[in-house]
Amino acid sequence: MEQVIQYFQEIDPVLAALYATLFTWGLTAAGAALVFFFKGMNRALLDGMLGFTGGVMVAASFWSLLAPGIEMSAGDGFVKVIPAAVGFLLGAAFIFGLDKILPHLHINFKMSEAEGVKTPWHRTTLLTLAITLHNIPEGLAVGVLFGGVAAGFEGASIGGAVALALGIGLQNFPEGFAVAMPLRRQGLSRTKSFFYGQASALVEPIAGVLGAWAVLTFEPILPYALSFAAGAMIFVVVEEVIPETQQDKYTDIATMGFIGGFIIMMTLDVGLG
Repeated sequence: MEQVIQYFQEIDPVLAALYATLFTWGLTAAGAALVFFFKGMNRALLDGMLGFTGGVMVAASFWSLLAPGIEMSAGDGFVKVIPAAVGFLLGAAFIFGLDKILPHLHINFKMSEAEGVKTPWHRTTLLTLAITLHNIPEGLAVGVLFGGVAAGFEGASIGGAVALALGIGLQNFPEGFAVAMPLRRQGLSRTKSFFYGQASALVEPIAGVLGAWAVLTFEPILPYALSFAAGAMIFVVVEEVIPETQQDKYTDIATMGFIGGFIIMMTLDVGLG
């Protein structure tokens, strides 16, 4: 792991963000590839994996994004927390807007419960777009943190950026399977199910590169950008991920998955950051 951290310290930060988010996309693809080997997915396992995803995202929002953002902000007391509060609100508002516009359908919901602008698009497309919505703030968070490290901001570390990419990659693995398998159950071929599953994370490298570039170009926005990514992720967890785990009888399993994801992400960030 030390060699990985050293490597990322030596390369261009935008390139580092690209590599890191390609890694998170790759784990999504690896998870989606499980559709070639399994015929179905246990509902309890699905809810547990979704809970794990939520736990990782919440822990990353604080340990990797909000806390460093507050630490690097100028001033004291209430003044010091203003950039974090503003960025957090703007991030949540951004995903709120996308949620109302982008047509999508959550994994455990009926077709009649599709959200966003009404379209004639198939359930397959809507499911993929729902996971894509999850992945926008994740890629952005990784890119912003790598950009912050390169800009030399106190509180942003290469170890923390690597830990964030690793944590998001870990939760992307089951997420890829969680979107590919329902598509398979609906009659799609294994190849098409895999394609849609991995495609849901293709937005992460794009968001990662844009995040790193923005911070390097406009350095003063970093505390706002970190909190923006945090607000976006928390909105996704509360509005989408958690409700998806509450549609059946496995809420306790989903809750323990959440706890496990939170502990793993917190451990990675503190241990590597």
